[in-house]
Amino acid sequence: MKENEDILILAVESSCDETAAAVVKNGREALSNVIYSQIDIHTMYGGVVPEIASRKHIEKIDPVVSEALRKAGVSKEDLAAVAVTAGPGLVGSLLVGVAYAKAYAYAAGLPILGVHHIEGHIAANYIENRELEPPFLCLVVSGGHTELVVVEDYGRFRLIGTTHDDAAGEAFDKVARAIGLGYPGGPKVDKCAKAGGRKDAIAFPRGHVDGNDFDFSFSGLKSAVLNYLNSCAMKQGGPVKDLREKREGDVNFNPDALIDPETGVTVSDVAASFQEAVVDVLVTHTIEAAKSLGIGKVAMAGGVAANGALRERMKNDCEREGIKLYYPSPLLCTDNAAMIGCAAYYDYLAGKRHGLDLNAVPGLGLGQKI
Repeated sequence: MKENEDILILAVESSCDETAAAVVKNGREALSNVIYSQIDIHTMYGGVVPEIASRKHIEKIDPVVSEALRKAGVSKEDLAAVAVTAGPGLVGSLLVGVAYAKAYAYAAGLPILGVHHIEGHIAANYIENRELEPPFLCLVVSGGHTELVVVEDYGRFRLIGTTHDDAAGEAFDKVARAIGLGYPGGPKVDKCAKAGGRKDAIAFPRGHVDGNDFDFSFSGLKSAVLNYLNSCAMKQGGPVKDLREKREGDVNFNPDALIDPETGVTVSDVAASFQEAVVDVLVTHTIEAAKSLGIGKVAMAGGVAANGALRERMKNDCEREGIKLYYPSPLLCTDNAAMIGCAAYYDYLAGKRHGLDLNAVPGLGLGQKI
């Protein structure tokens, strides 16, 4: 490659239920970012079914990659490398992407780079915040991860806080199902909460982990919501199971439907109070960590980072503390390939390469060698 020549990377992402491909230029510009979502397929099951996800990836990955190249206006001769999510994620889904990327790289005579999925989410911030550079603190919050990460440099991370049980997004999904909103839980709880929900209607607990002020726990909060719903349902003559089944799949779902006739609490009140408890913990831990470490820049990443209440509260608290806040647009918060191409660019500059023995690593930890 000639000096000062643009570095174009074809990136593939298939860690869960999105089949995605993108072409990224110089690590900061997405020339294309194509995503095929399986949400409609998995909604009927109340969550992602791994085997269905894998089969759909096989069906869609080639046309998605072709569309990404077409939209970017490039061919394989223009590319410097191929990048792919190697982990963490669903093993079957990961294997589809890894196998495809290796085959494409081999046929095109290009180097291949395996990328950590969470490193990709963090790197998504670089695409729309081109002035952002390490070091900074990042709150990674999604369906499978809730972590506080110090980004010390490109490709160098220090984990300072994590969840001991449910991830925040997982808690959103479980509570959404319990109150009849269905899957995916995060955006549906947020929408329901905005439909007149009172965030102070119910005093749900805030999780605390002894020994590390920056760790998270959401299982207690989830249990508190389920116990509250059970208590309310018993007043109406049936367990919470019946309450849920009456609402699931109802296209005319009413957020003003009473949960507790004695107090006037509604479905939207439960959603808003639960969301407030989650947001309160996420923001408080992040701000305290930034202040404790003397870090003046905070970023957010992952699917839950698109949550409106979380963005608003984090923005207000960061402004109050004089901390600069960064986050991607909602599209780049979800699983996408542009973030993988961005992370891969800095690995490429660092001289990292993988061979055709690259494999999927479903339980890959942040910072672990691929």
